[in-house]
Amino acid sequence: MPLVPRRMGIDTQQEFVVYMDRECVVCRSEGFDAQTRVLVHNGGHRILATLNVTDPGLLSPGEAGLSNSAWLALGIRASDHVHVTHAPTLDSMSDVRAKIYGHRLSAPALDAIVQDIAKGRYPDAHIAAFLAACAGGRMDRQETIDLTRAMVSAGQRLAWGRAPIADKHCVGGLPGNRTTPIVVAIVTAAGLTMPKTSSRAITSPAGTADVMETMTHVGLDVPAMRRVVEREGGCFVWGGALDLSPADDVMIRVERPLDIDSDAQLVASVLSKKIAAGSTHVVIDVPVGPTAKVRSDADYLALKALLEDVASACGLELRIVRTLGTQPVGRGIGPALEAHDVLAVLRGATHAPNDLRMRAVALAGHLLEFCGHSRAGEGHDRACQLLDTGAAWAKFQAICERQGGLREPAVADIRHPILAETTGLVHAIDSRRLSRVAKLAGAPADAVAGLEMHVKLGEHVERGAPLFTLHTETPGELAYAMDYLASHPLVTIGKPGADA
Repeated sequence: MPLVPRRMGIDTQQEFVVYMDRECVVCRSEGFDAQTRVLVHNGGHRILATLNVTDPGLLSPGEAGLSNSAWLALGIRASDHVHVTHAPTLDSMSDVRAKIYGHRLSAPALDAIVQDIAKGRYPDAHIAAFLAACAGGRMDRQETIDLTRAMVSAGQRLAWGRAPIADKHCVGGLPGNRTTPIVVAIVTAAGLTMPKTSSRAITSPAGTADVMETMTHVGLDVPAMRRVVEREGGCFVWGGALDLSPADDVMIRVERPLDIDSDAQLVASVLSKKIAAGSTHVVIDVPVGPTAKVRSDADYLALKALLEDVASACGLELRIVRTLGTQPVGRGIGPALEAHDVLAVLRGATHAPNDLRMRAVALAGHLLEFCGHSRAGEGHDRACQLLDTGAAWAKFQAICERQGGLREPAVADIRHPILAETTGLVHAIDSRRLSRVAKLAGAPADAVAGLEMHVKLGEHVERGAPLFTLHTETPGELAYAMDYLASHPLVTIGKPGADA
């Protein structure tokens, strides 16, 4: 029986949802219950969706309500009707169940799972089950290699017709470590090609795409991205706007509320995006510290080996750089606050955070040497020169102009300083808790939200001096952050000469 489609105006992100009245004849005759997976089609398009059943009054029995994403995917026109039937059985779910019970997955099994995820055949619950089954060291090296290859195969793969194609990525876990925009500006100013695709935040208060979006348009499609790269040598593009490793974009969306980021999934996510974007030479920044994502030398060495093994198997040149991860980088934590730091470094402002500048220059130097632009030991000085002469800043502006224009990041309406309760030296800063507070303040959904650091490790602070300032848009978000701070100290202060 055909049903009249109705747009519900409900944002379910990438998950397709259909709504049907409990008394709908199709719902009753097909035996549909809430959360049933159904096939919805209007003749020209079809999607797999999750059914939500409504009480009488919200929809008429002859209507099928559609979430925003489902409406757009079906391309509904004014005269369309839709048909709703049981969804076909997903054979790949048997492989997910096998993984849940501890069995290893073959390359064909991973291909099938990833293809089904990329084509929207899995509901969020099934994706979450797959992610959880693969977390906690439950995937071996070959499975990680096969997962990476499957994620590349599920989407398109760019080719630039030349080499090297440079790229840089940080595994995360260190608030404010927004070196990527600076590195891209330096490397492309040197004449190398760096078509940078980045993700939004997964478990952090900001991703590179979130930060760049406060300054320019990042939702470019592939033709627009190519035009920018051919003209300027680089770009700043949100990977979710492209069909590069599309299954990864779906899994990242589900990972975000789960707050999980396993090594195997991290490696497959990072490297599949680099391979799909056509990169040939990639520098990976791995911060190591007690409250960073990678906490110990043993964890670092295990991740380094896995990254190198998978990259080698996939034909990707990789250089791993171990960096210090004991405290946040720069001052800002949150999209707009981090963007202000990036601009200060590129402009050579006197107030620019020196630690962010130093890390960006070091990583750019590695990339210049790795790609053969600079001789060994000379990349750092070359990167400094490109930054100090303004060449990197000019290139950054040119790229942003090609992407739709450069704008100044906004500033939050509410700013609340958190003061030191005692005098002494800063002995420890908890990066994980800082990220948590920045998110409670509204980041990254509110681009101007987050926090601004005023102290570094080893610095002397007086009682009553500001340790950091919360930036929020609403009193409610400020209250959430303050409630958390009441029982979770972020900065540890001890008397001068005391042990940390």
